Amino acid sequence: MRLPVAKVFLAFLFALIVGGSVVGGSRVMAQTAAPAASTATLGQADRIAALEKQNADNAALIAAAQTSGDNAWMLVSAALVLMMSGPGLALFYGGLVRKKNILGTMMQTFAMMAVITVLWAFVTYSLAFGEGNAFIGGLHNVFLKGVGLAPDVKYAATIPLQTFMVYQLMFAIITPALITGAFAERMKFSAMLVFMVLWALIVYSPMAHMVWGKGGLLNASLGGKFPCLDFAGGTVVHVTSGVSALVTALYLGKRLGYPKVPMPPHSVVLSFIGACLLWVGWFGFNAGSALSSGTLATSAFVATHFGAAAAAIGWSVAEWIRQGKPSALGAISGAVAGLVAITPASGFVTPMSALWIGLIAGVFCYLMVVKVKAVFGYDDSLDAFGVHGAGGTIGAILTGVFANSVINPIFGVGKATGLLEGNGHQLLNQLVGVAIAWSLSIVGTLVILFIVDKLIGLRVSEDAEREGLDLSQHGEEGYDWAH
Repeated sequence: MRLPVAKVFLAFLFALIVGGSVVGGSRVMAQTAAPAASTATLGQADRIAALEKQNADNAALIAAAQTSGDNAWMLVSAALVLMMSGPGLALFYGGLVRKKNILGTMMQTFAMMAVITVLWAFVTYSLAFGEGNAFIGGLHNVFLKGVGLAPDVKYAATIPLQTFMVYQLMFAIITPALITGAFAERMKFSAMLVFMVLWALIVYSPMAHMVWGKGGLLNASLGGKFPCLDFAGGTVVHVTSGVSALVTALYLGKRLGYPKVPMPPHSVVLSFIGACLLWVGWFGFNAGSALSSGTLATSAFVATHFGAAAAAIGWSVAEWIRQGKPSALGAISGAVAGLVAITPASGFVTPMSALWIGLIAGVFCYLMVVKVKAVFGYDDSLDAFGVHGAGGTIGAILTGVFANSVINPIFGVGKATGLLEGNGHQLLNQLVGVAIAWSLSIVGTLVILFIVDKLIGLRVSEDAEREGLDLSQHGEEGYDWAH
């Protein structure tokens, strides 16, 4: 009896020990499992937070890279547009005049690079791009107040406002310089300076504001009443300068001996080099007007090149048919005419449309220079009106015909942009923009010419004109070796 009882007692004791171990182990496991689960949850939250921070950092790096890329392209574009003035336009115009006037002609363009820059910093940037009304900007940004390194998203979200400002400055420089081609060889240097300062204030600033400024009457991207498509300055730059050039040429009268005395270019070589520099610089003019380094800049770049090439061919063929041979001067003039005409359309049209615009402009500007000028007999010395006024006008109108929403859906995705796409009303808007540019240029230029003429006189004396601008206005000669 004692032996079975002992066995039962031992079995009970063993079960008690094993059960206690199991229960105790379970309690320990339970006590350690909770911290383990808590640690796992905490680790997952840390990983999510780390991933979110990494995503935010990556987004910031991408934005910074985009800003750097866009800013680099815009600074290069600004330099290219400045190159269009000097040496491009200076050489192009300088080669077209007689050798006694080369320095005087080149000096007019160079002076714009200095004078317009200072004027821009003082007041004209504010008048063109500052907050104002539908016709002119205000004075909030005089002396570049508020024009810092942060972007203005209404103009360009990824580049500093100061970059935008200096890029637009280059347009303000070359526009009045284009006018000098009409009165070459006969205006006082002092009168030219006063005329250009007033012209920048009275004509250029309001036109730039209406087309590109906040709240501008013709601004297509910021809700203007008459949205005129002008990607890089067809109306703002070329129509205003070309029409003002014609008005100035008519007001001043013809050069001594014109048209009986031959006045051929003294160096087509210089003009040829200048035209090639203009062609290259124009990529900054048009593709830079995308205000970023994205696909729109590519489209404008391609359209610019195609338009220039087609116009050079169009002018040369027309000249070949009429005169029996194509000239170098005709070819480079045609290229410039094409660059002018494609300027308003460059950010809105396909490459094939750019070819059509260039071809039409090349032939049209050739007829304006050769036929229309001869019929009316005005002395537009270097054909500033025939190329820029006429080319800018036909280009602005054709923009309304060929603009395509596939290239630039400026009115919204899926909405027609130009006439061929189904938006016939856009052609009317283009005509309104051209009419305003013509009217402002004619009236503004006449008022300025009258004021300057009464104050200091516009034209050099007959003796000074015979002597040449180099000596009479600057006391030096471009070709001392000629003596």
